[in-house]
Amino acid sequence: MASSNVKIRLARRGRKKLALYDIVVANATSPRDGRFIEKLGTYNPNTNPATILFDEAKALKWLLNGAEPTDTVSRMLSYKGILMRKHLQVGVLKGAITQEVADARFEEWLKAKETKIATKVSGLADKAKEAKNIKLAAEKASNEAKAKALAEKRSAASAEIEAAALAAAKEAAGETEEAVNETTATPTEGAE
Repeated sequence: MASSNVKIRLARRGRKKLALYDIVVANATSPRDGRFIEKLGTYNPNTNPATILFDEAKALKWLLNGAEPTDTVSRMLSYKGILMRKHLQVGVLKGAITQEVADARFEEWLKAKETKIATKVSGLADKAKEAKNIKLAAEKASNEAKAKALAEKRSAASAEIEAAALAAAKEAAGETEEAVNETTATPTEGAE
């Protein structure tokens, strides 16, 4: 039997701001990232839902031998069903239920848990897809507004150019008329 100073806890690894953890069995007096007795698995909190991989049989063995999980590891063990399995196994050891009943109850619990996890994962995927569609719609509306503003600006600029060209044409036509008037007026003035 392991003594009560044996803990199932996390040991940090990974780079800065991207932590990964090992789930280890260690003496309570050992440093967090120091010596450990056995590595049970890994925990990656950077994914959604978090990725928890460990050897369930070893974890159950250590729990039945008296190792105390930390609060975080206890929640992980509960999430994966190890604490439920331990509870059922203690009932079997006491003679309250048979092993077959315990296995059937655990399988029923496991199916319900897997359904719940699958629902969460599909919900997250749907939410991400919806957020993407909203973002695309907002971007499309923004692009249409920009295109409309640009078209208005171009039409105003082209109207100004046409007005300037028309004014230049009128001015040129006026200068030509004055030149024609001057040329026709000059010979008559000289004849008098």
